[in-house]
Amino acid sequence: MLKHKGFPGRFPGTDFQFTIRRANPKGVTPLVERERFADRKPADRKADAAFMACLWDHFGNLPFERGNLDAGRLSWLFGREVVPAEDPFDPKCYESMLVIDELRARASFPDALDGTWVA
Repeated sequence: MLKHKGFPGRFPGTDFQFTIRRANPKGVTPLVERERFADRKPADRKADAAFMACLWDHFGNLPFERGNLDAGRLSWLFGREVVPAEDPFDPKCYESMLVIDELRARASFPDALDGTWVA
């Protein structure tokens, strides 16, 4: 499992996790498309925006390996702002390649991609 050096481990001041420390010995947690409902808590929305800002700062529009990125947090963006960069895509693989869909990400998180996002 690739560890993304310099990527924040969590959303500062919260327990919202962005990365995992080690591979899951029981198997890789699959990425799934989670629906974001309009009534989500503001803290959850801020965590999504912060994670998106970190992804953009770290990878930009280039494909990246899933590696140690948290599957739970990534699943809130998967299928919309973050999409598979390879076909076939294995949602249960740490080596799977992903890419940010810049148009959708800018529409959903405009401040996260232009560098003006603040917690």
